Amino acid sequence: TSSPDLKAFERRLTEYIACLQPATGRWRMILIVVSVCTATGAWNWLIDPETQKVSFFTSLWNHPFFTISCITLIGLFFAGIHKRVVAPSIIAARCRTVLAEYNMSCDDTGKLILKPRPHVQ
Repeated sequence: TSSPDLKAFERRLTEYIACLQPATGRWRMILIVVSVCTATGAWNWLIDPETQKVSFFTSLWNHPFFTISCITLIGLFFAGIHKRVVAPSIIAARCRTVLAEYNMSCDDTGKLILKPRPHVQ
């Protein structure tokens, strides 16, 4: 049987991870859209015959869609989007590390997993 404290902890952990899911989904969509825009812009930039004939900065100036989407993607990574798209996994992994000390674990949704007690002889 699990104690009321464990049940309350599990309830709070699952609630917190579930609360992160909508924001995580939005950040993933933003990352996908900006990545696709950057890739499309990069393709257009690379196949343009003028790119080889002009300086690097002039070629970037001639392709504002690629330049803006690339700067946006770099800015998102500096802002920590790579952590925000995996935030629930980070929380669950950190909880697993702490719970291992108490012979427990949790799944990706925050449900506790009670491991059998080791037998001492």
